[in-house]
Amino acid sequence: MRSRERRRSILRATTVLMVVAALIWLGGFMWFATGLPHDVEDPTSVTDGVVVLTGGSNRLASGLDILAAGKAKKLFVSGVHQLTSVTQLQRLLKREPEMFECCVVLGKAAENTAGNASETSRWATEEGYRSLRVVTAAYHMPRSLLEFRRVMPGVLLIEHPVFPAHVKLSQWWRWPGTTSLIATEYSKYLLSLAWMQFLGSSSDRWSTDA
Repeated sequence: MRSRERRRSILRATTVLMVVAALIWLGGFMWFATGLPHDVEDPTSVTDGVVVLTGGSNRLASGLDILAAGKAKKLFVSGVHQLTSVTQLQRLLKREPEMFECCVVLGKAAENTAGNASETSRWATEEGYRSLRVVTAAYHMPRSLLEFRRVMPGVLLIEHPVFPAHVKLSQWWRWPGTTSLIATEYSKYLLSLAWMQFLGSSSDRWSTDA
């Protein structure tokens, strides 16, 4: 009898914990979704460089427009396929070859957002850059900035979101595809945040042991 009551108590406690966790996740998701950028807040500031994270429409075109407008010295494209060349991109986008020859650099090491941040940090350090404009999709911006700030705490980062046509940020709840995309991105954001906290606590522990 006691064993049965104990199992019921454990089941009730587990159910309550799951409900509380779901409510916390839902509240955080609402905060995340409503806080996504809907425009470029600072389109005019000049930065040392501009970085484009590959993986979505209009990102590279926006980065090239920024470069052509004289808002940055060089453009770094992170996460490019190993076989892609600067010349191929120039021909594909039909832009001035001189701009690509002098001012476009391809990063081919990154396979994810954390990798984007790492290879961009190396490039910025080599160039001596202290400010960057970050170009990626609006829904991807929070996690990108999280990773970039982790590896480049002393670099000024200006967000420059782009807005893919298939992602309906306005009234996102009416679009199941957009809702699913934002929910997935929010979960990835939480994982990145948790991983950063783990790395920080591990670093503190090792420093104390040393």
